Amino acid sequence: MRVLAIDTALGAASAAVVETGDGAAPALVFSRDMARGHAEALMPLVAQALESAGGLGAIDRIAVTVGPGSFTGLRVGLACARALALAGPTPIVGVSTLEALAAPSFGRGAAVAAAVDARHGRVFAQAFDAGGAPLAAPALLPAEEFARALPANALVVGSGADAVIAAVDGLPLRKADAPHHAPDPIVVARRGAACDPGDATPRPLYLKAADAHPQTGGRIARRPDES
Repeated sequence: MRVLAIDTALGAASAAVVETGDGAAPALVFSRDMARGHAEALMPLVAQALESAGGLGAIDRIAVTVGPGSFTGLRVGLACARALALAGPTPIVGVSTLEALAAPSFGRGAAVAAAVDARHGRVFAQAFDAGGAPLAAPALLPAEEFARALPANALVVGSGADAVIAAVDGLPLRKADAPHHAPDPIVVARRGAACDPGDATPRPLYLKAADAHPQTGGRIARRPDES
């Protein structure tokens, strides 16, 4: 299956075309590390990936990270994926950011914990057993609470990994040897190919309300004649 993977959830904007049924086929990966500016960066990367792959008609499925992650980043990636799906009969699936971060460490004989920094001592987090089965649903938790719930010798991955490992002295947790700032788009493609489109709806997984709120003070009063 030839999959177009799109990720703008965290610290990168990425597009990749991966032939998931052929491990020898080279992946076409176009990615930029960035904390902001995903909206401007993504479409040129997608255009490069599709041009290199022979166009949208050569794509069997679109996989996009759905979060948790940056509110703006998630909306950018999902909007792009949905627009491409509307241009043709290409199925679109959503891939959990936490699962995509954890997946490179599956099969190493230890539980894997994905933790994304959510600020104020909290993490977006989910733990998986050594084979990749979820041990709990994704959640927004204090780093210490998540750390205490993990199995001994768990591998921790993600931008919140250091906070989780340091949260409780003496816990035998290890930082995974894997990308921490953003998921590998090749992994996103492979997870997207393996999932059932009926169970992987491309809907954002925010886990918390936005930090920005409409201004409630200092508003200029309207004149009586203004509607």
